[in-house]
Amino acid sequence: MTADHKRVAMQAAQALRFPAHSVAGRAGASFKHQHLGAILADPAPGGFFEVHAENYMGAGGAPHRALETVRRDWPVSLHGVCLSIGGPQPLDRAHLARFKALVARYEPALVSEHLAWSTHGATFFNDLLPLPYTAATLDGVCAHIDELQEAIRRPILLENPSTYVAFSDSAIAETDFIRCVARRTGCGLLLDVNNVFVSATNHGFSALDYLADFPLEHVGEIHLAGHAAQSDDEGDLLLIDSHDGPVADAVWTLFEIVIDRCGPMPTLIEWDGSIPDWPILKAQAAAAQAILDRRAEFDAEGRHHAA
Repeated sequence: MTADHKRVAMQAAQALRFPAHSVAGRAGASFKHQHLGAILADPAPGGFFEVHAENYMGAGGAPHRALETVRRDWPVSLHGVCLSIGGPQPLDRAHLARFKALVARYEPALVSEHLAWSTHGATFFNDLLPLPYTAATLDGVCAHIDELQEAIRRPILLENPSTYVAFSDSAIAETDFIRCVARRTGCGLLLDVNNVFVSATNHGFSALDYLADFPLEHVGEIHLAGHAAQSDDEGDLLLIDSHDGPVADAVWTLFEIVIDRCGPMPTLIEWDGSIPDWPILKAQAAAAQAILDRRAEFDAEGRHHAA
């Protein structure tokens, strides 16, 4: 058997490990281990679950047992936070290998990472840091995405950032930068609507104008989350993408506008701090699902009348 035949056989065997659940038009929520019992006891817990890849890079143990239990019955979205795709240095080969192994192990319906950087030399920051939008940065981001997609043998979704500072040497608008990345690499996009609102508030631009110029045709998933309001050193409002509360009314409004434009999209409620009981998180996902369902019904009625 040739190497190619062995690879095909292995892929075929791997494909039988978990059911190929669809996430099309479904709303889901972040998976937290403390919710496992409630999820398993819930007759209708939601559409899919998302996990941060870095929380499952150990070989085994309780985290993997919990995720395997969830993955048998629901689709999973694998969301990376530490690959530092926007950084100037090469991707960490060991981290990339662990990421690749997770994709093969759990066959996620969606795989995503951030347009950000988080490492410098041997230092790892617990933040998703902004990058200058220049031609040189664009080349580096595209090279990193090409390397990642080649490693996992599938396209990723790239998430737009929430930012608190901007670079004076940025020469490309963020929406144009993201559009160029998608066109050059073939990756999809993860549109985080809360990030748009946070950045628009912090930098004083229009979230509606940003969304009007965003390449929605490349979007494969949407994120919604809560944010926190603080004040900067000059006393001005500063929003933090904290993921520790319910989705704000203004973000729900922007989400409905996006869904009206692009149709029902897999939508994920992120909640990573001050974790509530499962019914509260489920209710947020149900609210997103209601918006998706209304749009799907509208589209179905339109097709019926056209026929």
